[in-house]
Amino acid sequence: MTAIDHVNIVVSDLEGMVDFYAHVLGLRVTNRGVIAGGWVDAVVGLTDVEAEFVFLDPPLGPRVELLHYRRPSENPAARLGRANLPGLRHIAFKVSSIEAVLEGLRGAGVEFVSEVQMVPATQLEIAPEIRKLLVYFHDPEGNLLELCEYRPAATISDKDGQDTSRAS
Repeated sequence: MTAIDHVNIVVSDLEGMVDFYAHVLGLRVTNRGVIAGGWVDAVVGLTDVEAEFVFLDPPLGPRVELLHYRRPSENPAARLGRANLPGLRHIAFKVSSIEAVLEGLRGAGVEFVSEVQMVPATQLEIAPEIRKLLVYFHDPEGNLLELCEYRPAATISDKDGQDTSRAS
């Protein structure tokens, strides 16, 4: 293995999700198209597949691939956005200023699961002088997303990681 190439999210409303990931989160649309035929039927184990895709790239790291199946269709999984459901649970976006990103996302109507939290060094030590701040939220179709920032411990006040910003 050399790297994660992409993360795929199957969506119901492709344009709504592209709008969220491109305009709200700031990822760049780099490709879109339709896939169909025997090769994709074989890969996914379905028959008569036709699906639209959109690639969205962050400045660094793997792309997000949104995929909307025109056929065959399926009902969304129950409790998709629950953090404890087995399977792929969330995508974490690393940011340089969690407060700035929170402000922008709140302005776009995004609601957060909690206030920003700091992971205690006793539970996750990145490096002795670095702490991780994080918060969860959902995209328009209920997929769980995370914002995270790695910050020098010396720059974190008592307020950071507990009430850095008000939860919606």
